[in-house]
Amino acid sequence: MAIKTAAPDTAQFEFRGRTGEWFGIWITNLLLTIVTIGIYSAWAKVRAKKYFYQNTYVAGRNFDYHATGLQILIGRLIFVAGLVVFSLLSSIPVVGLVMIIGLLFLIPWLLVRSIRFNAIMSSWSNVRFGFDGQPGNAFMVFMLYPVLTAFTLYLAAPFADRAQRRFVINNHRLGKAPFAFDSGIGAFYKAFFAAIGWVILMTVIFLTLSGTTVFMLISDPEALERNPQAAFSIIAGFYLYAFVAFFPAATIYQAFIRNTIFNGSMLDGKHQFVSNVKPLQLVWIAISNVFVVIFTLGLMLPWAQIRIARYNAVHTQLKAGGSLDDFVGKIEAQGGALGDAYTDIEAVDIGLPI
Repeated sequence: MAIKTAAPDTAQFEFRGRTGEWFGIWITNLLLTIVTIGIYSAWAKVRAKKYFYQNTYVAGRNFDYHATGLQILIGRLIFVAGLVVFSLLSSIPVVGLVMIIGLLFLIPWLLVRSIRFNAIMSSWSNVRFGFDGQPGNAFMVFMLYPVLTAFTLYLAAPFADRAQRRFVINNHRLGKAPFAFDSGIGAFYKAFFAAIGWVILMTVIFLTLSGTTVFMLISDPEALERNPQAAFSIIAGFYLYAFVAFFPAATIYQAFIRNTIFNGSMLDGKHQFVSNVKPLQLVWIAISNVFVVIFTLGLMLPWAQIRIARYNAVHTQLKAGGSLDDFVGKIEAQGGALGDAYTDIEAVDIGLPI
């Protein structure tokens, strides 16, 4: 007689934020940022992250963000001061060369520093995340690999992307429970060629609709001077083509990659993540969001942000490989031991947009 094994418990991600509630926070952030000439943007960033983190739940427990506006502001001031010093000293030929070389090694450290800060300032069920990546490995995946892909005409870009995702995810942990991500390269090439295929399709359609005009311009470049209205139409058509070709392509790529990352990731070696977003559905949401935001002069941006957050949550799950309550109890005990020990060490965000 076959032995039946219990199916893993499935915990659905939820986003409980509401447009009206978020609009109030968003408009306040915007007005205070304008009044303070951008200084309040550090606190605005924290309030925004807190709202979206605290309204994202899985297994009945929510995430949280613990950084302060002052930490973000100090980090930005340090980063800006560094840019000013670099700009001034780089005007000296020999010193500038040395600084550029040094920057190649400084950037990986800054990347690791920013990722670590965001990890330890985030938590789930009152347990902090952590990041143990090292600058040496970051140099390989973020600096060296992208350069090497150029020699393949970027056909090896999926390998570099996978290496970067592995570095970031495999060095994260929740308390002491490690994350692990692995995936065959085929999934990354599927996303890569899906995005390229969309661009090719839009290019063919564009050339089919405007091929006569393009041919006329090639054969008679002075035609634009005789007909300025045609010039305006061509420029507008080009911008429209760029939007419908490259923006959806990027969205399609991100949709495929999101599914690949979640479906290939595990927590503590037994808890499996699942993502099933639909690329074309996500394209529709992204494009309609853009048009709604534009036609409302930005006032519907909070609605668009809530809409995409809710969609992503609905299409994300956690399949527990054991008792989720036991796991949560274990990491909460670890979290209590770790507490905020890292907070004093990693107290300032360097300011990179990671």
